[in-house]
Amino acid sequence: MTTNNLFAVSPLDGRYTDQLDGLGSIVGEGALIRYRIIIEAAWLLHLSMIKPSVLELPTDVRTHLQTLANGDVPKDASLEVKAIERTTNHDVKAVEYWLRNSLINMKSPPAVLSHIHFACTSEDINNLAYGLMIRDLRDQVIIPAFDQLINQVSKLARELKSSAMLSRTHGQTASPTTMGKELAVFAWRLSRQRKAIVSQEILGKFNGAVGNYNAHSAACPDLNWSEISREFVATRLGLSWNPLTTQIESHDAFVEFMTTVKLFNTILIDFVRDMWGYISLGYFTQKTVAGEVGSSTMPHKVNPIFFENAEGNLGIASSLLNHFSEKLPISRWQRDLSDSTVLRATGTAIGHSLLSWKSILRGLDRVAANPTKMHEDLNAAWEVLAEPVQTVMRRFGVVDAYERLKSATRGAPLVTRDMIHQAIDQCREIPENEKKRMKAWTPEGYVGIASKLVDDFVPK
Repeated sequence: MTTNNLFAVSPLDGRYTDQLDGLGSIVGEGALIRYRIIIEAAWLLHLSMIKPSVLELPTDVRTHLQTLANGDVPKDASLEVKAIERTTNHDVKAVEYWLRNSLINMKSPPAVLSHIHFACTSEDINNLAYGLMIRDLRDQVIIPAFDQLINQVSKLARELKSSAMLSRTHGQTASPTTMGKELAVFAWRLSRQRKAIVSQEILGKFNGAVGNYNAHSAACPDLNWSEISREFVATRLGLSWNPLTTQIESHDAFVEFMTTVKLFNTILIDFVRDMWGYISLGYFTQKTVAGEVGSSTMPHKVNPIFFENAEGNLGIASSLLNHFSEKLPISRWQRDLSDSTVLRATGTAIGHSLLSWKSILRGLDRVAANPTKMHEDLNAAWEVLAEPVQTVMRRFGVVDAYERLKSATRGAPLVTRDMIHQAIDQCREIPENEKKRMKAWTPEGYVGIASKLVDDFVPK
């Protein structure tokens, strides 16, 4: 951390800057400018490919534009664009002027210069720039992080698939499970959202000032501009084409994408709260690191700080992601500018998400299961066998089986093995060989097919 970081307004650029190294190259202001340059260059190239010809490009100009369209934008381009913007007070127009200056320096003919930003509105450039940003975020940041989390939780689930523990429904003693199966539930839930985000469309539009190709048709009325737009968005840029919009791309797909991230995060809030609780119960211990301090006054403390930090950052991210879903699909008439500043918070929402994902991974690296504690708690809870006992009674035709076990166990300060065995012995309808089998039960053995569920359904 540098002195400048110490006085950053956002903790993402201050306290946490080292943990988010590289994210700014995708979501920062400079990155957005770079994506805009890519779109402007790609559009000039696309115009030159239209038949009948709209634009002829000299070979050196074509090579230069192809370099830019491929993403190889000069490092100082963003600063130069920002300098132009101080005069234009318009961010996209500044990009257009930067590209014009770049081509003027190459002595490009007027016919090329005049076709920069041809028939475009700013939102044509912006929506596609954000489309490329989201695609790169998905491929370079989100999916790798999702995979790490799912793999780590799945690995722990497999390791602990047979580690029996006491369940708690409503916070009270309930039927036993295994720690591995409970973790497997989260791995399964998270993997579904991973599949969803991979399959979601990233929509883009390129149809002019109000979505009707007005300027395009005025300049070249004989061309199929709708098809040209589709080819540009889908074929050249690799996004999904939105054929019907106002001036802005409606942001529905953007919101769907971010809503999946939000659901992934909400599942993780559930996960970190459960991990926090399991640590509190002693079902997991935390590894200590030399030199670290858990409390400024209590030397013994080893706090679950990584799970707590993750919960806080997940909450911040989810608040922003929720605002995206409420705000971005709404625009007054054909366009208002209120979406622009909201979209700029994309990096903030993903930044807090990424912080939380990394914190969870660090937290998981620091925990170790404590089967002894799980065993102690479970085998002190003989009341959990009331469920299978009354269920077997039902099998043998005992209509009031539930009531019998309720009378024997509900509200008792301590349910013992003898109490369970007494309830079994008093049931005349159960054959003796069946009673013998039931008396061999222990709370620790009453976990159903939990282990098999882990084997069958945890993501490999």
